[in-house]
Formats: sequence, structure tokens, C-alpha cells
Amino acid sequence: MKAPLEKPGLRIEYIQHSGFIVETDREFLVFDYYQGQVQLPSHKQITVFSSHVHPDHYNPEIFQWQTHYPNTHYILSSDIQGHPQLPPGQENLTFLSPYEEVHQHDLTIRTYGSTDAGVSFLVELGAKERLHLFHAGDLNWWHWRGEPEADILWAEKMFKEEIAKLKEERIDIAFFPVDPRLEQSSCLGAEYFIQEIHPQILVPMHFWDDYPSIGSFVEKMTASPTAILDIKQTNQCFAL
Repeated sequence: MKAPLEKPGLRIEYIQHSGFIVETDREFLVFDYYQGQVQLPSHKQITVFSSHVHPDHYNPEIFQWQTHYPNTHYILSSDIQGHPQLPPGQENLTFLSPYEEVHQHDLTIRTYGSTDAGVSFLVELGAKERLHLFHAGDLNWWHWRGEPEADILWAEKMFKEEIAKLKEERIDIAFFPVDPRLEQSSCLGAEYFIQEIHPQILVPMHFWDDYPSIGSFVEKMTASPTAILDIKQTNQCFAL
């Protein structure tokens, strides 16, 4: 892997689809859990993020975790706020709209927009880790073949405007869609993101278990200064 991060104890685990665990010595972050296996720790602060209400990014099952792990806090997009399966009146739920900021334990969380629904998350871990993560949710350059030309141009404009808002941010690790349903345009958004933002590591997501498509993307980006994680199976772990 190129340009490794020197962050002892940092671990990334792919759960499924756009779902990931990021674990440090003190923090256990879960992003966009949809389905799959998650082993929660009893000795770390658990923060669960859901970027929007679509069922491939938000599963109300996450609220069952706090029964056995009361040190769990939820950072949820505001479009989840009216969901009927939300537990009522809980203080450990924080709802965020785009372009808001909140401090939670050793995390600073800022939200950006999406080109579909909900938010994207920029998470800064505390002084010890000094790590900046970006989880795009459904922020992507959605270039669907066969759509009207006006819609294609509008999707490009909205995506590039949103990425421009991130230009001044430091991003070490980015979780970003590489969706094979877009066919020849599957990598368009991720390549543009790398070109404009220059993360050290990009983690492909939203690829619907099409692992060969990720291998192809990794091969295509061999010369890039950004390292691409080559995901090959669920619950694959990367120690960084």
C-alpha cells in the first residue's frame, strides 16, 4: 500500500455495501450499517453513523446494540428523524442536517451534502489520533447512461459543487462510492474526488458485492498517489 498512515492501532473493517468499522485505541465507529456481522467492544466508546434513511444505509437494528453496550451514541442524518422505528426520547441520538458540526467525546463531526439523500460525514478524531475520515454516504457523481442530457449535466454540476466545498478540508481516509451499476462511469466520482481532494487512502464502497469491480478499480489507479483498499470479502480487515 502506498503512503501508509502512521496510526498504530487503527483498523478498518468492511462490513457490507457502505458499512464499515473504524477502530482506534479508544474509539469504535460504525458507518452506514445495513446488514452483516459486527463485533462490538465493551471497553471503547461506540459511535454509530447513518448518512440517510435509505435501507441500504440505515437499519433500525442498530438501536438494539445499546441494550448490551450502553456506551453507544448515534449520529444520524436529519431525514431519519421521522422514522417510525426510532426509539423515543433518547439523549444518545444526534440528528444532523448538511453543514452542521457537533462534538462528541473525542470526535469533531461535520456534515456535508449529498447528491442523493441525507448527508456525508467528515469526522476528526481527537488529538492523540489526529485522523480525518470522510464517509460520503450517497454523495457521488451519479452519471446514469440513458438519462436525459439535462439530468446528466445537472448531476455533474451538483456533484462538483459539493466537492468544491471540501477543498479546504484535510481528509486522510475517504470512504467513497464505486458503483458498478453506473457501468463505464462507475469510477467517475471517486477519480474526481481523488483528483480534487487528495486523500491518502480511498476505501471503495456501495459496490453491491461486486468484488471484481473493485479489483479493476485498484488496478486502474495503480499510478495514483492515493492508495485504494482492495476489498475482496465481507468482514475483511485492514490494519493501517
